[in-house]
Amino acid sequence: MENSNEKEPVENQNRKTTLINAAAAASQKQKSLLQRVDNDIGSLVDNFGLLVNATRANDPPVRNSQEAFMMEMRAALLLVSEPKQTAVYSGFASLNDHIDRKTDVFRRLVDDTNSSLARIGEEASASLRQLESHYYYSTFASSLLSGDT
Repeated sequence: MENSNEKEPVENQNRKTTLINAAAAASQKQKSLLQRVDNDIGSLVDNFGLLVNATRANDPPVRNSQEAFMMEMRAALLLVSEPKQTAVYSGFASLNDHIDRKTDVFRRLVDDTNSSLARIGEEASASLRQLESHYYYSTFASSLLSGDT
């Protein structure tokens, strides 16, 4: 029995060492993935900048449209990089949760914007009716309608 008692501390030590090594390997793998993601995103941005600079024109309308396109593409790259980094950090399950939360936030913004636009339209309509009423009952409109100019 003493032999089995002596083996237990050695086996526990081996398990601890194995777990520590596995954690270190996982940490190293995560760091390398993060570095790869950063390098990929940087490469995308650099390549896009080179493409835009190679096709740059001096005509102002073309240049403005190119700059607008460039800003849109950079925004798209940022939108792509955020989920990519989130996926590396926490996996696809949390990525789907993150996307669902963002979708809910954007839907709320759409609803708020639509209600604000409806309210503004109603206020503008009411103001226009009020202005028309003031105009038609004014002495200026009355003189124009009666032919007295």
